[in-house]
Amino acid sequence: MTSATGEADSRVPLLTIAREWGRIGVTGFGGPPAHIALLRRLCVERNRWIDATEFEDGIAATNLLPGPASTQLAIFCAWRLRGPVGAIIGGICFIVPGLVLIVLLSALFLAARPPLWVEGAAAGAGAVVPAIAVTAGAGLIRASWRRAGSASAARTRWVVYFAIGIVAGATAGAYLVLVLLVLGLVEFGFQRDWRAKPPGAALSVLVPFVVPIGLTVGGLLAVAWVALKVGALSYGGGFVIIPLMQHDAVVTYHWMTNSQFLNAVALGQVTPGPVVLTVAAVGYAAAGLAGAALATVIAFAPSFLFVLFGASHFDRLRANRGIQAFLTGAGAAVIGAIIGSAVPLGLALSQLWQVGILCGGFLWLLAFRRGVVSAIVIAAAIGVTFALLGAPLSR
Repeated sequence: MTSATGEADSRVPLLTIAREWGRIGVTGFGGPPAHIALLRRLCVERNRWIDATEFEDGIAATNLLPGPASTQLAIFCAWRLRGPVGAIIGGICFIVPGLVLIVLLSALFLAARPPLWVEGAAAGAGAVVPAIAVTAGAGLIRASWRRAGSASAARTRWVVYFAIGIVAGATAGAYLVLVLLVLGLVEFGFQRDWRAKPPGAALSVLVPFVVPIGLTVGGLLAVAWVALKVGALSYGGGFVIIPLMQHDAVVTYHWMTNSQFLNAVALGQVTPGPVVLTVAAVGYAAAGLAGAALATVIAFAPSFLFVLFGASHFDRLRANRGIQAFLTGAGAAVIGAIIGSAVPLGLALSQLWQVGILCGGFLWLLAFRRGVVSAIVIAAAIGVTFALLGAPLSR
């Protein structure tokens, strides 16, 4: 799938990579589907830098890794063109535009006394977030169901993992990662041929991701820990970071109120670039600009490391049956957790008019199948209207 050096086309200048990946970082509204489409148009269709089959293999391989898959795909494509230096430049240029915008918006939305219209926009945009969570999870079900196979026992286990994930997403808080790891290992156990070689070699792939989850020290160390969980333990990427972060940001460390956390999630959805940049808003709430910068570096470092040290081995990663089995179980639970996260997010809404926006969001996203960005913009506009009319606002 890839060359040994990742430098199949050294004719692509690093300045071109910086410019084009930066452009995608600026215009990539809509999350991973938009990022993948823009990368495909740039690298496969327009410039023919990467073969179509290799690009699809890159999508498949990066989806096997924990963390933000579309960010890893952007890093992988740049690595494929100009090796490690290209990967670092491309990844940074892809991430930074969204980071700058989300930090600026965080300063506005999370201020101690924001203007009335800002409070209204935040309350409206936050109200639609639970509907976005359900939509994000529902969009992943079909592919995960196919991965489970056609055997009735395997599909029954998938349903069980999915159901446990829903409950865990709604209730487990900081322990959600542990639930996902356990269910992945359970499926690994079902698919493992125990008469073959000992499981140590296959399980060793998972060892780096099995880490303690009880850190309670505050300050920048806590920011780094939360960001590490987002970047290295968020199987499924994207919206699964929400239940991972909410308990830490609101309950454990008290960096934000529930309403402010909803605002942060909305900012991560409406800004271009990776959805995982939500962690920058959480870092900003915890420790200002230093917290936002630290959270971003820690959250995205695993993605760079996975590609820089693993891209030449992506073929073997995809062929590893142990990893495939683990992700079959963990993946079903992740989808359930994303949907289950809508429960605490919905319970965070404090005003009746916000519930009305939430119901409208479900119709807009699920019934009418319209986009997430438009849902947030419309919800924010409705929130501004209610605020200016004197409706009570959540704090």
